[in-house]
This record gives sequence, C-alpha cells and structure tokens, in this order.
Amino acid sequence: MTVIDQAGTIRDGEELNNATINAYVKQQVSDIDGDLTITQFPGGASNLTYALSFPNKELILRRPPFGTIAKSAHDMGREYKVMDKLKPHYPYVPTMVSFCDDESIIGCDFYLMERLVGIIPRSEMPKALTLDESQTRELCTNVVDKFIELHQVDYVASDLADLGKGDGYVERQISGWSTRYRNAKTDNVPDFEGVMSWLNSNMPAQVKVCIIHNDFRFDNVVLNPDNPTEVIGVLDWEMATLGDPLMDLGNSLAYWIQADDDPVLQMTRRQPTHLPGMMTRQEVVDYYCDKMGFQCDDFTFYRVYGLFRLAGIIQQIYYRFHHGQTKDKRFANFFMMVAHLEKLCLGLIGK
Repeated sequence: MTVIDQAGTIRDGEELNNATINAYVKQQVSDIDGDLTITQFPGGASNLTYALSFPNKELILRRPPFGTIAKSAHDMGREYKVMDKLKPHYPYVPTMVSFCDDESIIGCDFYLMERLVGIIPRSEMPKALTLDESQTRELCTNVVDKFIELHQVDYVASDLADLGKGDGYVERQISGWSTRYRNAKTDNVPDFEGVMSWLNSNMPAQVKVCIIHNDFRFDNVVLNPDNPTEVIGVLDWEMATLGDPLMDLGNSLAYWIQADDDPVLQMTRRQPTHLPGMMTRQEVVDYYCDKMGFQCDDFTFYRVYGLFRLAGIIQQIYYRFHHGQTKDKRFANFFMMVAHLEKLCLGLIGK
C-alpha cells in the first residue's frame, strides 16, 4: 500500500557499514537470514533512523547524528531504557530488540527495535489516503488522546522514577534553554533576551509530575494502514523525562500549524494540522485540560515557552551546520525561522 511510510536513499555523509551491521544483527537475532539492505527514513534532524531489511524480517536502527555532539544530548542507552520500561504500561511503544555500546561496530552507541509498519502523517497526508473532515477530526482526537494517556501513566509503577528530577521542571527548562540558546547563538540570529527575561519573570507553579514525551507530534505517531484514524505507535523518545505536562503541551503546540497561520509558519509545517477537521491550538488546550482536570485560563506562558524552546532546538541544529559539523542542506536557512519565532514570541507577550 503506497500510504505506508517507507525508508529511502541514505543522505550523503550518513552512510552505515553494511557488513558490520549485518554481522551484529545476526548475532543478536536468531531467526534472520539472507542479505541486508539499509535505507534511511526521511525525518530526523537529531537522532537518525534506518530500516534494516532482510528477506524475512525488518528492524529499525537508531543512532545519534554525525558530527561533534554532547553525548548527554543523544544518550541512546537512555532512550532504549525508556521505551523498554514504558512498553508494558503504554503499548504504543515499539518493542526493543538490542542495545549496543560497542563503538567498534558503527563508531557510536545505537539500538535496534521492531519496525511498526504503518502510516506516518508528515507535513502532507499521503496522496492515496483520503480522509473526510469527520475522519480527520477523529484522527486528531485519537492523537491527542494518546498524549493524554501518556501523561496518566504511573511512572513509579513503570520503574521510571529515575527518568528525571520531576519537581522544579518549569524553572530548569527556562534556565536550561536560555543557556543553550546563548551557547548556540550565531551572529545572524536575534538574542531572545527579552523573551527569556519575560519567561523568567512569569513562571507558573508546576501542575504535576508525569512522564512527558517532549517531542509529541503527528510525525512521531504511526497509524494503522487498515484504519488510518487509529494510532498504533508513538516514536522518538530521546527527550522523554519526568516533568510538567502543560510544558509538554506547549512544546507540542509549537509545531501545531493551523490553516490561518502566517505564510512563514506554513512553510515550516511538519504535520497535517492545517486540514479541515483538525482542532485549533485553543481547542487542543481546552480538550486536553478538560480530560486532565486542569484549570488553565491563560496558556500564553506555555505557548511562548514552546516557541522559544523550538527556536533553541532549531538554533542548536543550525549551529552544527554553520560550523561545518553537518552537510545536511535542509538546515541552511534555519536561522530565518529562529528570527520568525522570536517575532511570534514577542507578539504573544505583547498581547
């Protein structure tokens, strides 16, 4: 079926050694035979995702990006542990297969997991998939429900109480992202000092401690190809931690581009939230808070935080491109988006 998400050509400079991976996989998984073919999934500006295809099985390999990176920012062992422990309590996590910290294999830590075969809703829905407005609404609601369900998982019962500090999350995020932005600043982006000062002066009390995904978007969910409104998987757990759920919602809404957003934002859209039937950002906030039992009369702080954090993420990626640590041309104009995000933050603060 053409709507199923497929891996493709490996990007220049991100190739893997077929022979060493083939030998490693066959040591780890007993029922594999035949020749290995490696392809790469198109998403991923951070950790990289490859499909390992054998005649009788497909696996996924996740590794950190190429170039000089802080290991703490791309801790593959931690990402593996989170999914392995979460799987019994949150069934949308893929099954883990193997973690490898032997750098002689591919030069870095990596892990293997099952491949969830399905549809990944990226910036546009697959052309062969036609959902009407009511089906789109059902899909949207199901995706938000999976987000809510994650925030209701018992992190103690999941043996993930050591995943993060939990309390004090709001303050740590504002301080931490302010430092990271300043450290990654290049001379062609704004300084965000006004935004950082406002965030620091307007921090709300933390609403609760729970497991948060930190990157929950439509292009990190997998849909059932036989029932495209059903979510069968949630991917990309590298930034999961214990924290404040409303901060996590702010993170997610930074990527939620509506049909009436400005043309610059429309160019950056990575998920199909512009389609008729999708909730608006405010509808998501209202629906989420109702289901979680939260009272949140003004979401501005979380919205500004989400946009500022996104600017920090984009700027860290652009910093690597700017200094020649990656050749990926997708990142060449990221500095323009950083400037636009500051403008959006200041507009929200001004209101």
